[in-house]
Amino acid sequence: MDYFTTTAKPSRRAVDCVIVGVYGRNRLGIGAQDIDRASRGQLTKLMKSGDVSGDVGSVALLRDVAGVSAARVAVVGLGSPAKLDVRTFRRALAAVIRALDKNRVGQLLSTLNLEDVAGASSYYLARYTAETVGDALYRFTAMKSGRKPKGLALRKLGFVVASRGDAARTLRGAEHADAIVAGKNLARDLGNLPPNVCTPSYLARQATAMAKKHKNLTARALNETEMKRLGMHSLLSVTAGTAEPAKLIVMQYKGAGADAPVVLVGKGVTFDSGGISLKPGPAMDEMKFDMCGAAGVLGTMLTAVTLKLPINLNVLVPAVENLPGSHATVPGDIVTSMSGQTIEILNTDAEGRLILCDALTYARRFKPARVIDVATLTGACVIALGHHHTAVMSHDEALSEDILAAGRAADDRGWPLPLTVDYADQLKSNFADFANIGGREGGAITAGCFLAKFTEGLNWAHLDIAGTAWRSGAAKGATGRPVPMLTELLLKHAGELPKT
Repeated sequence: MDYFTTTAKPSRRAVDCVIVGVYGRNRLGIGAQDIDRASRGQLTKLMKSGDVSGDVGSVALLRDVAGVSAARVAVVGLGSPAKLDVRTFRRALAAVIRALDKNRVGQLLSTLNLEDVAGASSYYLARYTAETVGDALYRFTAMKSGRKPKGLALRKLGFVVASRGDAARTLRGAEHADAIVAGKNLARDLGNLPPNVCTPSYLARQATAMAKKHKNLTARALNETEMKRLGMHSLLSVTAGTAEPAKLIVMQYKGAGADAPVVLVGKGVTFDSGGISLKPGPAMDEMKFDMCGAAGVLGTMLTAVTLKLPINLNVLVPAVENLPGSHATVPGDIVTSMSGQTIEILNTDAEGRLILCDALTYARRFKPARVIDVATLTGACVIALGHHHTAVMSHDEALSEDILAAGRAADDRGWPLPLTVDYADQLKSNFADFANIGGREGGAITAGCFLAKFTEGLNWAHLDIAGTAWRSGAAKGATGRPVPMLTELLLKHAGELPKT
């Protein structure tokens, strides 16, 4: 999408639609004030008559407003000025895009970024705007036959800015958002594909195709023979019951010379039946989303290379299917991980940690500055945090806070969970170095403690996205999280965020 800024009055721009905001108690937003003056009080009259509302997310679409050059004026309610925060801002903007869905709007001009949104800067308001619009325009139609449903054919998105000084920061925010949307869309597409299409081999081909398109990016996929030579018996235990071969996808982007890389590790279970510890049948189809950690780190890599960030970034994706079969791992089996530590597998449905632990050990060879794993790891995380926050776990408080701060800035929020020895003790085994589960209590945390056993000496954090990676119900589909959070972290690491 193309982006532009203007310091002209919104009433004078001949676009397909201009967006203005209004508040409760008949208060006009900054852009709405100009439209009201140009139309000789039309907005004021409509608010007083009740035809235009200040309620959050209410939208009135006005055509051919007198004195206004735009073909349409979308008037959206923003609620109370004192309560206008990022969530309200994005909710209102998304409502406008939905209202315009069946209209022929190629050029859209927003004035909402002129409002005082909980102290957000012009850079972030532009970024939130472009990302929200991108999210609203997303459609997954790859598996539909016949005519594909068409949405809003938006080509240009503009911002009214208060000064020329704001223009550069605004455009930068929009351009960063454009790359984030591309990364999120890749993650959503991969997550939404059915498991008979999105297999470990398919993920490997997507990584290779991405590397061919971008400079300084390489990709390869280790096969099961290579992983066996490396001693990745924990990872291979998960894939023992399926005919689909496992892959360990290794991507390396070099944008900063000899600097130590950031390594992102994404859980890539392309379908998780639970193995011999079979899951219940209802909603098992959603276990195609168990590779959303892999999708998220691949999407983040796409964003980073699109922006040509001056960093070194490696992505590791252990990709497997977890199915029952005559050769499947069974509860009570003991396997030796790449680290040499032995694991008693008490539940084959706690498989994500079994593939991640070997990938984390493999990550050591890169001498990383930071290692962050991303996984739809535990249902216990959904019980703890619902579908709102990504769980963040780390022994390094500075890294944890950097991730949490990135989530706040990107509006892709996380929440910290502890990793103390009390939880780690739940993993004790009579027969191996430790077990792969520690009971129902604190299940998300004991999973994090399991991974911590393979990260000693690393600057490491674990993100459990089981509650945030996809939605169920009528809006079923992958969300693309945590691409915004991870991108914000990388932008800060690269020194690419503008000074406010």
